[in-house]
Amino acid sequence: MNVRRITMDVDKAVHRPDVLELAEAIDAVTGVEALNITVGDIDLETVGMDITVEGDEIDVPELIAAIENAGAAVHSIDEVVVGSRVIELVKRNR
Repeated sequence: MNVRRITMDVDKAVHRPDVLELAEAIDAVTGVEALNITVGDIDLETVGMDITVEGDEIDVPELIAAIENAGAAVHSIDEVVVGSRVIELVKRNR
């Protein structure tokens, strides 16, 4: 299965790893061509982030292991794009 984009809800401790360390760990994963880490909320102990990774044939188990080995935790996978091209989300009028 060719995973081209994955968006995850990830939490980490306030002090470790820092965002650059986490980005470096993700960037080393097979298939990763680009990534975006956006900090959503910070409390006394944790930082909540949305992480989007794009590439060609992203190794998802390796990606999750890299995030966890860096010291963060994946809470959910919120988007997965699979196939020979990327389909952007189209908002529907209801």
